[in-house]
Amino acid sequence: MKVAIGSDHGGRNLKEEIKSLMDELGITYTDVGCDCSDSVDYPDYGIPAAEMVANGEVDRGIVICGTGIGMSIAANKVKGIRCALVHDLFSAKATREHNDSNVLSMGERVIGPGLAREIAKVWLTTEFEGGRHATRIGKIASYEN
Repeated sequence: MKVAIGSDHGGRNLKEEIKSLMDELGITYTDVGCDCSDSVDYPDYGIPAAEMVANGEVDRGIVICGTGIGMSIAANKVKGIRCALVHDLFSAKATREHNDSNVLSMGERVIGPGLAREIAKVWLTTEFEGGRHATRIGKIASYEN
């Protein structure tokens, strides 16, 4: 699996935690930034990460900002992206099984690094169930087109 990961200044520390987790899991990733604590604009990092997923350069994406809200909004503007803002384990599993989410968004100011690592691990290791859920995802794709 290949993952694109990006953050703004508000999610930079959590991004490093998740990169460490992916190293432990043997998951290849591309860090699209940011690499500073100066204020930056979240769409400059969330959109490129989502585009990498949509273009098939990577399998999934993870985007992080202070709340996760801005990044999820930005990522969901990219055609073909199903970005889920997640701050609990149940939702992390459900959004993969039922929604086939291809981008995960989290907020560094909302959850701590331990929970974020658990969420990312569940999200990265859970497969899409398909079946009736595939029909629903198909309806979303049809609307996008």
